[in-house]
Amino acid sequence: MSTTFAPLHNDTFLRACRRQATDYTPLWLMRQAGRYLPEYKATRAKAGSFMGLATNVDYATEVTLQPLERFPLDAAILFSDILTVPDAMGLGLSFAEGEGPRFARNVRDEAAVAELAVPDMDKLRYVFDAVTSIRRALDGRVPLIGFSGSPWTLACYMVEGKGSDDYRQVKSLMYARPDLMHRILEINADSVAAYLNAQIDAGAQAVMIFDSWGGVLADGMFQQFSLAYTKRVLSQLKRHGADGQDVPRIVFTKGGGIWLQDMNALDCEVLGLDWTANLGHARAVVGGTVGGPGKALQGNIDPNVLFAPPERIAEQVQSVLRSFGKPHTDSTTTGPTHIFNLGHGISQFTPPEHVAALVEAVHSQSRAMRK
Repeated sequence: MSTTFAPLHNDTFLRACRRQATDYTPLWLMRQAGRYLPEYKATRAKAGSFMGLATNVDYATEVTLQPLERFPLDAAILFSDILTVPDAMGLGLSFAEGEGPRFARNVRDEAAVAELAVPDMDKLRYVFDAVTSIRRALDGRVPLIGFSGSPWTLACYMVEGKGSDDYRQVKSLMYARPDLMHRILEINADSVAAYLNAQIDAGAQAVMIFDSWGGVLADGMFQQFSLAYTKRVLSQLKRHGADGQDVPRIVFTKGGGIWLQDMNALDCEVLGLDWTANLGHARAVVGGTVGGPGKALQGNIDPNVLFAPPERIAEQVQSVLRSFGKPHTDSTTTGPTHIFNLGHGISQFTPPEHVAALVEAVHSQSRAMRK
């Protein structure tokens, strides 16, 4: 399927994903379209609810572009939620004000697991329509990232029925009935692959798997119940997008820095890191060498740095850039590259002018490092 979109004016993010040299370190922020922006709150009020926002193509397009109107970010990310997939499976997703997501039905026994199936992707048409609409509205300004939750992270919500502090239900099921847990994860992996492929067909230029809850697993369990199913997703993904270009794949496991060696084997281009990981160490383990294979790295400033005054933000930016080390600058070959991001989603209490200071610091300091 071939769709015509405007040519890309700024491909710095995609180049960094491919481990190609860039003039500066590209930057985008997890949850960059969100509650810290007054214009987002205004649009959400018009939409009436979070899902009202996410399921309306025009609103989803509007809020995706809002941060780009304010800040010279190097990528846009689809405005949606990781729980659209289990919602399409019929679990009944709702968002109570100030409470976060919850499902009307949870998946905790054989009967509930037996009813699970890969959803009809037509139920998620609103997401794919939003991808195409956003890609058109961007008009080649920057690339568009599509995303999904990881099979394990989705399973956590499906079993718990909502967010969790102790993961008691999902871990009880995993240890007591690993057979049921594996069945849920198989269905989730195949659903996520179909979902991301449909986003790629609709115009996503890179895709990201958020394994937000991977880090709560014990060593050994992470490899078996999270990593194995992320791998299953990656093995099914389309390699080329609607415009015939390759589509980089990013995997982010919060708390996953200790498993870099295991994650190095994943068939993806980029590994995202939270703020507990050391970028220099990650580069040594998975970043590869100039001319050789390796993973691009994404991350990993602590989102709470954004509450400090701008001069402190600039200091912390410097420390993240230095931690990654000297950027790869040879335009004739590939080598270790870095995409600047937060180590997790931006807080809703973040002052927008501090985000402006962050973006400016990353762009100017990273240019200076390449001189």
